[in-house]
This record gives sequence, C-alpha cells and structure tokens, in this order.
Amino acid sequence: MNTSDNHALGDFLRARRQRLDPATFGFPAGRRRTPGLRREEVAQLASISPTWYTWLEQGRGGAPSRE
Repeated sequence: MNTSDNHALGDFLRARRQRLDPATFGFPAGRRRTPGLRREEVAQLASISPTWYTWLEQGRGGAPSRE
C-alpha cells in the first residue's frame, strides 16, 4: 500500500470507530473525550494489540504476518 492508501485506511478506521456505541459491545459508555470506541477497545474486539491497531490508524502498520 502506498502512503495515500495508508492515510485513507486510517481515516476510514477512525471514522468507523467514532460511530460505534461502546454499550453495544459491552463496554461502559461513561464519559469519553471523543465519541465511539477507544483504540484499545477496537483492538480487543479485533484480537490484535493496541499498538498494532494504533499503527494501522497512523498508516504505519506495514504488512501483517501469515499467522
């Protein structure tokens, strides 16, 4: 993927994350700085590390392993 693709992926992931209701996924809604799920919550649901998810949003994810 090139830089613009990485940027587009990050924009897409952030937009989707912000539209999700935490209570729908069993997370406390409470007070949040921004709407939607936190990065850590999305990473937990996707069974990946919070660091890897953050890198994906930032366009630094690289290629995943075959595992």
